[in-house]
Amino acid sequence: MSVGKVVLAYSGGLDTSIIVPWLKENYGCQVITYTADLGQQDELEGLAEKAYASGADKVYIEDLKNRFVTDYAFPILKAGAIYEGRYLLGTSFARPLIAKRQIEIAEDENADAVAHGCTGKGNDQVRFELTYQAINPKIKVIAPWREWDLRSREDEIAYAQKHNIPIPESNRSFSHDQNLWHRSTEGGLLEDPWNPAPDEAFILTADPEDAPEQPEIIKIDFAEGIPISLNGKKLRPVELLTTLNQIAGKHGIGRVDMVENRLVGMKSRGVYETPGRTILVFAHRELESLVLDGQTLHYKQKIGQDYAELVYYGLWFSPLKRALDAFIEKTQRVVTGSVRLKLYKGNLIVLGRSSPYSLYREDLATFEEDGVYDQTDARGFINLYGLPLKVNALLRMDGKFMGQPVIPIKRD
Repeated sequence: MSVGKVVLAYSGGLDTSIIVPWLKENYGCQVITYTADLGQQDELEGLAEKAYASGADKVYIEDLKNRFVTDYAFPILKAGAIYEGRYLLGTSFARPLIAKRQIEIAEDENADAVAHGCTGKGNDQVRFELTYQAINPKIKVIAPWREWDLRSREDEIAYAQKHNIPIPESNRSFSHDQNLWHRSTEGGLLEDPWNPAPDEAFILTADPEDAPEQPEIIKIDFAEGIPISLNGKKLRPVELLTTLNQIAGKHGIGRVDMVENRLVGMKSRGVYETPGRTILVFAHRELESLVLDGQTLHYKQKIGQDYAELVYYGLWFSPLKRALDAFIEKTQRVVTGSVRLKLYKGNLIVLGRSSPYSLYREDLATFEEDGVYDQTDARGFINLYGLPLKVNALLRMDGKFMGQPVIPIKRD
């Protein structure tokens, strides 16, 4: 494959750092690195210098935090999307945003190809390449992990040392991914699911045992499913999430240690920190329970699981996801109101919820005397609702149906 110029999705980690010289050696092409600032914090320090030192011809570092939260994180929140009941998808929906911008820059730069540093065992290779196909299916894709003869992190480290590429100490033990939505830690001793996660696996959250002895009470306001203010103060999306990360992290909220099923067929273990996101999910769910009717709420919960799988599997730009988005947006028109929570040593406790669209009526729900609900109506409802059960039981008792014998059911 002839390539003159390639845009590499660049994180500055071990994998993408060695890909820069590898692309030059094997393709003889210009290498442009692209990095999206999604809230990685310290990981961005010195990144441009490192990319140039590795041989990059041009470097892009772009602040996408607001777009990340507004156009990617909040739709996930409104959908109630949680993969396998625990994973909050922080990496999964970040990849489509990065890959989409990578393609756009490649088009602006008249590049022949795009490249990524995802391994052949992971989900990210699928997420990147399905986005490439959805945005520009004609562009060439280079995936070094499927081409080179490096087979382990040890091989990569040796290659980096040979090419004088500095290796951050953190890269030697674990693999990390961080943005405003979460921080993930994988590899090393975590590959044995029996090993407890070490303290150094947690950066954003305090150990719940060491969290403050005094609980903290907060109030979050939502407008059409989107969080807009904290404790009565309106905040922009990035500021709100950043503040919640700090508050929840201090109280040890948002730790997840799980074994998940990867798209490529294997199981993997990950340790995740999602402090602010955990609070938002909890509060959003409480508000939905107040304003959505039972049928809509239950169906939306089913949709949330399907939505989570689509995102986890890299299908962010699929027609099905767009269709589900339309349904979800319709449900969120009434998800407006406030939720009050208590934070204490890793726990979230709901103290109250209110909404102008609340379907909860105290005069109907009360156990005290009321003049609204006629309890005698329940007799007819139960008779009709239980009619299939009644007919089934009568047939068994009579042993007949339409004059024909019925095979009796043996009871233990």
